[in-house]
Amino acid sequence: LRGTALLGALALLGSAFLDMLDGAVARATGTASRFGAVVDHVLDRYVEYVLVIGIVAGGFASWFWGLFALIGMLLASYSRAAAESIGGLSSCTVGIAERQEKLLLILAGSALVAVWSNGLEYAMILVGLLSHITVGQRVLYTWQKTRAS
Repeated sequence: LRGTALLGALALLGSAFLDMLDGAVARATGTASRFGAVVDHVLDRYVEYVLVIGIVAGGFASWFWGLFALIGMLLASYSRAAAESIGGLSSCTVGIAERQEKLLLILAGSALVAVWSNGLEYAMILVGLLSHITVGQRVLYTWQKTRAS
């Protein structure tokens, strides 16, 4: 299992690198678009969810904690999208944990598996907790910004 966790971490790093690269290339070549940004965000969600499903399917975390993290990640993303589209906010990036922090926690958990078999499970618990806290922060922020108008 330790080797599998390391391979997963390397795949995640590769994915993150390609994710950074595609936007930079689009901007450098003048082909960046709002539609491209939407597709990028959608693909980011797919990567996150497949990652969590892989962690659970690989036996690194229980289905309960995987689902807990997955729901938190989904709602953190949704609460931002809802605040910006339905709530009319220009931006709702508040919160204790953005995507990068969650991916870093998963990477750290993957590295910890080499010395602590529960490393990824505890990373999933932490990702879930931080994601759900982020949802609360975004909903509160949206409430504060929209009740004045």
